[in-house]
Amino acid sequence: MASLSDIFSPAGPLAQAIGGYRIRPQQLEMAERIATAIKGQEVFIAEAGTGTGKTFAYLVPALLSGGKVIVSTGTKTLQDQLFNKDLPLVRQVLKAPVQIALLKGRANYVCPYHLERALLDGRFFNREDAADARRISTFAKATQSGDKAECIEVNENSPVWSQVTSTRDNCLGQDCPNHKDCFVLKARREAMEADLVVVNHHLFFADVMLRDEGMAELLPMCNTVIFDEAHQLPEVATLFFGDSVSTSQVVDLARDARAEGLLSARDCLDLQDGSKRVEKVARDLRLAIGADTGRFSHGQLLEHAEFEPAMQTLDEELAVFAKILEGQAQRSEGLEKCWQRALELQQMFAAWQSLTDTGYVRWAEAYTQSLQLNSTPLDVASIFRKQMGGHPRAWIFTSATLAVRGGFVHYCAELGLGKPDSACWQSPFDYGKQAVLYAPLGMPDPNAWNYTDAVVDAAFPALKAAGGGAFFLCTSLRAMRRTHELLKARLEDEGLELPLLVQGEGSKTELLERFRRLGNAVLVGSQSFWEGVDVRGEALSLVVIDKIPFAPPDDPVLSARIEQMKREGRNAFIDYQLPRAVINVKQGAGRLIRDESDRGVLMICDPRLTGKPYGRLVWQSLPPMQRTRELQVVLDFFAAARS
Repeated sequence: MASLSDIFSPAGPLAQAIGGYRIRPQQLEMAERIATAIKGQEVFIAEAGTGTGKTFAYLVPALLSGGKVIVSTGTKTLQDQLFNKDLPLVRQVLKAPVQIALLKGRANYVCPYHLERALLDGRFFNREDAADARRISTFAKATQSGDKAECIEVNENSPVWSQVTSTRDNCLGQDCPNHKDCFVLKARREAMEADLVVVNHHLFFADVMLRDEGMAELLPMCNTVIFDEAHQLPEVATLFFGDSVSTSQVVDLARDARAEGLLSARDCLDLQDGSKRVEKVARDLRLAIGADTGRFSHGQLLEHAEFEPAMQTLDEELAVFAKILEGQAQRSEGLEKCWQRALELQQMFAAWQSLTDTGYVRWAEAYTQSLQLNSTPLDVASIFRKQMGGHPRAWIFTSATLAVRGGFVHYCAELGLGKPDSACWQSPFDYGKQAVLYAPLGMPDPNAWNYTDAVVDAAFPALKAAGGGAFFLCTSLRAMRRTHELLKARLEDEGLELPLLVQGEGSKTELLERFRRLGNAVLVGSQSFWEGVDVRGEALSLVVIDKIPFAPPDDPVLSARIEQMKREGRNAFIDYQLPRAVINVKQGAGRLIRDESDRGVLMICDPRLTGKPYGRLVWQSLPPMQRTRELQVVLDFFAAARS
């Protein structure tokens, strides 16, 4: 078998298969360290700067290891790229007889049972939804995988998908009449048989906690777990190690019970009436806290006089509805499942209301149409460490942004990893020549009423000099909307015909495609554009970050964590809030330089970057770009890029 140095060499199989391949010492070193960790069944943490080629650095040793491997990614987009592009290429280059599989959460697969029910029911909001349902039906007859990502005729955000896919709540399991044709079970079987399985973090944790998504059998069999985009793990782990229940689950139950009742218990009028009552009280619970969306602490919920009475009414109506369903449960598998769901929902609402464990915080998130009640652990380290115990295997954590000033103390503490082997590889790009970090002079305090206006004023000369090709990354939706409004007026005033895009005008994928195609556009976005976005070349040459992205201190989970850390005698700002903000800034900065020929300016407007002692930590954690506070340096940089 060829050695790793042969495989990654200038004359090796990777160089022969990939046009423009360049030998990168960092990539080879990383691959060797991962191979050692896999062999020794150790924990290894690796930060690899943009351009290191970390994907191949972990895929090559993974495919050569001879054991069963799970690769977990941050997003479904990266999951699809790994499975459809990177993995087949590496497998072919290595001539490795390795079977690979892709496993997603059940909501990504067409459910033949629910598709059939939706078509029979025919209750679609408009003609377009009805047409989408027919397109999905045609797709379901032809597809091998049932993966909705392959059904390109139907928008991924179409409301019909929720009616033709299953959830953990409404899946009939072994009792389903369409059990033989189940795409979810097929995907799970393929994953069981494969040598390497690609999943995503949400699926990994949903399964570890709920034992529901087909990995309960996978994990004990595997020798290696590799987390790519591993900086997301603490957040995802926090989400799944807690519990949540939503009014939308009650609404879905009511809708499903009505449909099942029309098919199997048409004579039971109580079922139809009861489903409408329980749906109404679920919606009333959402309305009890007013029209605002956002996060609320338990204390803030209780400040709304209507909240507790609405909660009690929901409890009572759910109990009545469960009794009705119990009386009809024998008439079909679907009604039996609805009864079980009603009982589970009763227990989940009761558990949330009676929670007394001080290691958890109770809070709620209000969406436009629903209210989700959450109980979240304040510390996930002990839970995650427990999940890693048991069967010995290698655990690899990698991302372009894990370290704070070259160290992993913060990350290891969050996940309870102790002091494992770790390494940090800088990007091979020549940041000193390719990029400028610009911190403008004279910015007001970030809390000032006119701060967003000052950001646009400061950034506009740089935007003009760049000729478009800019991202404005905002730390709040309010700032994003104001930035968009100000830029629109300014571009019109100055007669500049630069296309202006804003998050929410279309899906993230559509917006990015338009941005790349236009070549001189300006895109204003918030959190979802800070990471996982790859735009190469002149289409993106200016990234403007309005503020250091500290999580809002009034967030109920964060404020409870801060209180707990104070009780433990720790400094929550230094130990928790600042390291997280540093990693977020590094993510935003990483949008700018994506290959050896990219050139651009990263503009961080926040005066705390240079005016506060902790700003140095952010400054020092960024790539070694040329630093300046002078606008003229930026204008000269763009002028030189054009000449």
